[in-house]
Amino acid sequence: MFRNNYDNDSVTFSPQGRIFQVEYAAEAVKQGSVVVGIVSKTHAVLVAIKRNAEELSSYQKKLFAVDEHVGIAIAGLTSDARVLSNFMKQQCLSERLTYDRAMPVETLVSLISQKAQLNTQHYGKRPYGVGLLVAGVDDSGPHLFEFQPSGLSQEMMACAIGARSQMARTYLEKNLDKFADCGRDELIRHGLKALKETLVQDRELTLENTSVGVVGPKEAGKRALEAFKVNDGPEVKDWLSSIADDAEAGGESMQVDE
Repeated sequence: MFRNNYDNDSVTFSPQGRIFQVEYAAEAVKQGSVVVGIVSKTHAVLVAIKRNAEELSSYQKKLFAVDEHVGIAIAGLTSDARVLSNFMKQQCLSERLTYDRAMPVETLVSLISQKAQLNTQHYGKRPYGVGLLVAGVDDSGPHLFEFQPSGLSQEMMACAIGARSQMARTYLEKNLDKFADCGRDELIRHGLKALKETLVQDRELTLENTSVGVVGPKEAGKRALEAFKVNDGPEVKDWLSSIADDAEAGGESMQVDE
């Protein structure tokens, strides 16, 4: 069912200057499960809630390593994300073969932005129905970028996209000043707390539905990089336990105040 005569393709503007197919693609991002990204002076962190379509199916991956120094979190159509992820991997590999260096994160994001924008300019193509958070570390430090189906990308200090992401953004805005000086584990805990804000009442963060990706230096003050790694299952147990302990401590302090 069409909204009007201006949403049959992605190259026709409405009289109000809108491209409805791009807006529909943005709605697909809002239907995806939430992902959160945070960056400090040393590390970049991505955290995500995984969904399973039914009880008999496995949980859908939300975080992907693109290169040693960069990874992505997705919200929206996983199949579209796979196409963009493969393109990013090819570009990073080409950069290493040609120049023997890791591709700067901003350059990589600009390439997928150009690729996505072309689909809004040519008849017969459709926008990618996926939003990305791109986190990485290069010679200029850690970076976090948000990519939108329209081809727009922007660097962020912290960001959340997907369903109920506004609650996570509220947490991020309240604690923004703390992130820059956070260490690796503390930054991850902030990401998980933001993620927890988006949950409906009967859901919890568990080993099965939580993913954490992190990239940064192996040791403080040194340039040697710890490659982007996606942590799932038992690997996230300690972080989940720590935010549960923080929640209990917060509840006890509130009771004392009363």
